[in-house]
Amino acid sequence: MPRPMYRNRSWRRIVVKTPGGDVSVHYEKRRPNAARCAICGRPLNGVPALRPVELRKLAKTEKRPERPYGGYICHECLARGIREAVRQAL
Repeated sequence: MPRPMYRNRSWRRIVVKTPGGDVSVHYEKRRPNAARCAICGRPLNGVPALRPVELRKLAKTEKRPERPYGGYICHECLARGIREAVRQAL
């Protein structure tokens, strides 16, 4: 029987055949969903889908694109917003 900690579905079960020929079950945390645009909801390019502990190990430039609102809205929504802002200013 697995440890009490592993007896729920937040752990992904991976069946592994060991070199000795036995079949054992390894447990790992599930992969998170991809980051999504706050306006249109499409997955963001350039933002890795990692667990928080793995995301902390990355450099700031690896976590999101280097543009205004990078990692928050997609490039198309950003372009649309800039166009609307310029048209409002005229």
